[in-house]
Amino acid sequence: MARPELVLASASPRRIELLALIGVTPDRIVPADIDETPSKDETPPRLAVRLARTKAQAVSQQFPDAVVLAADTVVAVGRRLLEKPADAAEAERFLRLLSGRNHRVSTAVAVAAGERTMHRCVETRVAFKRLSEPEIHAYVAGGDWRGKAGGYGIQGPAAAFVLKIVGSHPAVMGLPLPETVNLLAGVGWRR
Repeated sequence: MARPELVLASASPRRIELLALIGVTPDRIVPADIDETPSKDETPPRLAVRLARTKAQAVSQQFPDAVVLAADTVVAVGRRLLEKPADAAEAERFLRLLSGRNHRVSTAVAVAAGERTMHRCVETRVAFKRLSEPEIHAYVAGGDWRGKAGGYGIQGPAAAFVLKIVGSHPAVMGLPLPETVNLLAGVGWRR
């Protein structure tokens, strides 16, 4: 029996790179177009799960015979969500808030195959060093904050801000790898 087509419901280059690390190449890349507005009182992990599942299910409707993989990453300081910054000023505000503090990164991965949708959520704690204003300005001027939850990417220049990480480094980048492999295996998709 032929392996079903694998559709990645994300245009994130980081997720594509992470999948390549584990020998997985999507057959198609079809970003999901969904409303990502958080619900009132929705916790960061629940938001990540809801968004990942909704993305997987939305794309699965277009490709009912495929296995659809989706993920979502949510950065939070306490219960305050730090989404993708709208502009450089917001990215600077986020970095000031993260400076010298711990924050949580919740990344959910979901796999839809036919009528089934399974998910896992990984929560990682990240501690930032205290950032100087010149460091914040230089990072934001470099543009690495664009399109990244919390306004930073741990795999880029912001790696110099991280004092400690407790949990999954790949999940902070956008995709928890062991959980992804297990979910794909759970629906019978093999590399």
